[in-house]
Amino acid sequence: MEKKLIYDVHEKPKFGKLLVFAIQQLLAIMAATIAVPAIVGNEMSASAALFGAGVGTLVYQLFTKFRSPVFLGSSFVFIPSMLAAFAGAVSMQVGYLGLIVGAVFAGLVYVIIALVVKFVGVGWINKLMPAAVIGPTVALIGLSFSSAAINDVFSYGPKTDNGEFIMTANIWVSFICAIVTFIVVILCSTYGKKMTKLIPFIIGILSGYAVALIFTVIGYAAGVDTLKIIDFAPFQALAADGVGLKTFLAVPEFTFINALKGVKDFDLSYLATIAVAYVPVAFVVFAEHIADHKNLSSIIDKDLLENPGLHRTLLGDGVGSIAGAIFGGCPNTTYGESVGCVAITRNASVATITTTAILSILIAFVSPFVAFLDSIPGCVMGGVCITLYGFIAVSGLKMIQKVDLEDNANLFTVSAILICGIGGTAMAIGKVAISSTACALILGIIVNIILNKGRKNKQ
Repeated sequence: MEKKLIYDVHEKPKFGKLLVFAIQQLLAIMAATIAVPAIVGNEMSASAALFGAGVGTLVYQLFTKFRSPVFLGSSFVFIPSMLAAFAGAVSMQVGYLGLIVGAVFAGLVYVIIALVVKFVGVGWINKLMPAAVIGPTVALIGLSFSSAAINDVFSYGPKTDNGEFIMTANIWVSFICAIVTFIVVILCSTYGKKMTKLIPFIIGILSGYAVALIFTVIGYAAGVDTLKIIDFAPFQALAADGVGLKTFLAVPEFTFINALKGVKDFDLSYLATIAVAYVPVAFVVFAEHIADHKNLSSIIDKDLLENPGLHRTLLGDGVGSIAGAIFGGCPNTTYGESVGCVAITRNASVATITTTAILSILIAFVSPFVAFLDSIPGCVMGGVCITLYGFIAVSGLKMIQKVDLEDNANLFTVSAILICGIGGTAMAIGKVAISSTACALILGIIVNIILNKGRKNKQ
């Protein structure tokens, strides 16, 4: 019987391989991590967010005793909260301080829940969220990103006002780069030998980038703009500064530096605004935290909610989010891309994750590498994300296989989650946005409780 994991949680690859595996993890989480500050704007630094993600991951690993192989990156769920922090601030510096204070509020929610779990245990969670609830929720986490993956696949091309893709030469070139990346990844993962099977994403991204570079070179040579896929602006910005130390090394614009300038203008009314924006969202993320760790547990065949324990993963996530926000402004969360990378490569080595965190901290200072990462076309990353998000969705469906769907209590619970989640039942209460996945999970928990309570009453 083939070993499920090539590298188990506590196994450590040789240094050369370890470095390559860490770079692969970094490439997998990179796009999403630096996308959050780009979406929030207000001059937030992508390299600082990368630094913060690395610090947050190290904090998480310390709290979980290096037993949970997952990287923590910038959380998309907190984007509305971050925007609210800037919108309610009297200055940008106060807004930066608000990001840190908000992360502290969210982190405290995790700490409080962790203390409850420590003394009460996790039995109530398993009853509240059995496989009939967690399985479809994990599937939704993958499916919820499907449109983002496809948007990336066709990122280099025009759209109608309704968001539909217009089939022009741009679209076809974008699609070719994405599909080459996708096919190379799945071929390496399925038929690759030894090292090739362990680094399918590196090979896939480099292959897609090479194809994009060929199109871009032809585009410049022939004067055809539709073929210029790669944006060399990040490299041109470096060259504009001339050849010097700054060309190769640059200190990120850390959040706490700007935040310190806003302390004098911070008041209690703004504090209340931050609390309202962050605290409710933290409770929503708690449910997704459980789903992510249940999924990872099924992949590595170790129950992370028991060992190292949900209280430790929550503390690691919460304190890691605070640390990440201090440096990069973004609260962190466990990344599905990282979980997918672990699942597809079958490399669950925590040493790989730890090395990835250290690399992300160091690379935040290396301008040429950050420029290269910024220049990777969205269509190339889209090809990779099809595999990553797809694997998360399938992991959830595998959990549902263990559920007795002949039982109406399970059938209606699973169907309610899937339909509401895929249908996009997202809600907003004031400034608090609740994602479709979170809404579906909450509804599933309620349906599961009602139907099982009804069953007990009949007995």
